[in-house]
Amino acid sequence: MESQFGSPDVIVVGAGNAAACAALAAREHGASVIMLESAPLEEAGGNSRYTAGAMRVVFNGPEDLKQIIPDLTDEEIASADFGSYTIEQFYDDMGRLTEYKTDPDLAEILITKSLETLIWMRKKGVKFQASFGRQAHKIDGKFKFFGGLACETWGGGEGLVELEHKAAIRDGIQIFYETPVIDLLEGDDGIIGVKVRIGNKKVDIHCKAVILASGGFESNAEMRARYLGPNWDLAKVRGTRFNTGGGINMALKAGAMPYGQWSGCHSVSWDMNAPPFGDLVVGDSYQKHSYPHGIMINARGERFVDEGADIRNYTYAKYGKVVLEQPNMFAWQVFDAKISPKLRDEYRIRQVTKVQANTIEELAEKLEGVDPKAFIETVKEFNQSVMTDVPLNLAVKDGRGTKGLSIPKSNWANTLDTPPYEAYGVTCGVTFTFGGVKINNHGQVENEAGKPIPGLYAAGEMVGGLFYYNYPGGTGLTSGAVFGKLAGDSAGLAVTQN
Repeated sequence: MESQFGSPDVIVVGAGNAAACAALAAREHGASVIMLESAPLEEAGGNSRYTAGAMRVVFNGPEDLKQIIPDLTDEEIASADFGSYTIEQFYDDMGRLTEYKTDPDLAEILITKSLETLIWMRKKGVKFQASFGRQAHKIDGKFKFFGGLACETWGGGEGLVELEHKAAIRDGIQIFYETPVIDLLEGDDGIIGVKVRIGNKKVDIHCKAVILASGGFESNAEMRARYLGPNWDLAKVRGTRFNTGGGINMALKAGAMPYGQWSGCHSVSWDMNAPPFGDLVVGDSYQKHSYPHGIMINARGERFVDEGADIRNYTYAKYGKVVLEQPNMFAWQVFDAKISPKLRDEYRIRQVTKVQANTIEELAEKLEGVDPKAFIETVKEFNQSVMTDVPLNLAVKDGRGTKGLSIPKSNWANTLDTPPYEAYGVTCGVTFTFGGVKINNHGQVENEAGKPIPGLYAAGEMVGGLFYYNYPGGTGLTSGAVFGKLAGDSAGLAVTQN
């Protein structure tokens, strides 16, 4: 049975963005590489398939972006204010949003290698485009980008995985689907291979190095409850159903050091009637990310968070947890006709939980599960508190806040006074978990004594220590690519030089 797998130098566990980058990098050094994917072909690619494709990268202006997006035209550059996103800004965001707990070595690798890694991906065949639709507002006829995000993969997550898999096949890397890895093979000198399940059979595959890039434990309800806490087993999963923590558990069994915030995860406002796991037809459109421009209401009819505390990129990954903590784990996002035309595209899909009314009183009766009288009073108090003398500007933190509320709204406070009114029902959607294993600066997995486990590497959501409490939007794919390439380079060099 093993003959179908050959005798690869490197085995990559997983087939998402981190795994593909690892495989492509190892292959560059002359190593023979295979990828083992637990999902069938139609669901392959891990969480990467489900993303919108934004990638946070250091750039000092349009010339840097043109290295990633070579077909960015002079007209597009002239019609846009891309700004810049410096190394210092990336450091500031990683520090601020993780409450300065991010591992400094990992953060340095992520930030300083971001641009060169995306340029390398482009040379491998991945296509990028400017994020005009999601990360820019048109102000006085010119697109102004915000939040440090200017670049996304062409075709979103689907396009990314498709092009990475094409590159892998072109480079002679075989991808085996429906081939879950269930254990690592250990020898006297470290990891010597993996055990896979093919149907009802267990098969050993030997190799010189294993790169684990099989995701976190977000799809495992038992592990979510154990590590994230009560009610997290009831949360919806935004992405793949195959990220059940298998790779992490295998690594821990082999002596890997647990690392990072095991009680933390990336989670967002997600349609309350979305399916339990991600849907590739709908993709990322169950998310509802225009909340900074409206108000969010819980079952008590009360606001419970500062919707305008910061630009969406810096709050959306932690507000899912806040929604989960509300009574019955849901909220309604409320907007009026001044804002509704400016809502993001995901609010216009057919599969949406939406109610509409011509008065606040009528809307209150339609908000399922909400105390209508309390909601009406909340809207009244909110409208009276809005600093209407400050201009509304959705492209920047405009300082148009509220006065006198126990929970303020710091920016983009908009009076709800123009019908029709719209409300969208959301719950918590889990993206990925923050806890993982410890790696060193070469992508090697470290044991509990802080020494590298020979032959074992990790990348992507497997890596702990980068994110705590929150994360800057678009950092997940960039992290997967940077640490995937790092692990692939290290493993490829190790197996070809020995």
